[in-house]
Amino acid sequence: MLRKFVAVTALCLISVATAVSAAGFGEEREHTMEKIGGAMATLGKVAKGQADYNADAVKGALTTINAEIKHFKTLFPAGSENDSKEASPAIWGNKADFDAHADKLAADAEALLAQLPADQAGVGAAMGVLGKDCGACHQAYRLKK
Repeated sequence: MLRKFVAVTALCLISVATAVSAAGFGEEREHTMEKIGGAMATLGKVAKGQADYNADAVKGALTTINAEIKHFKTLFPAGSENDSKEASPAIWGNKADFDAHADKLAADAEALLAQLPADQAGVGAAMGVLGKDCGACHQAYRLKK
């Protein structure tokens, strides 16, 4: 009897944990995008001359973009379609293409890390590449508020 009770309790806890985990994808998606947006803002300030070029800051921003976009694409498992209001249902209908967009941004950030922009103009060019990647994905997979 005790074994049965423990087994049923364990199953209930697993079910609750799964439900709580799935409900958290929306917040985690938003938090991850905020990190990427912050990194893009750092690069944007350098590109616009609002901040001095700083190789460590540029490298840090590119590293954040690279790491966070790799994580971001994992936040869209089946069953999480209603976790956020900005994620288009098209993500789940064409997950391979969605993942390809994320992979392209990650690859471009990696390439920029390997050949770190050396000045304001280089950061501006990098912003052009990364912004195009972000825009293409947002156009296809982000719902407007």
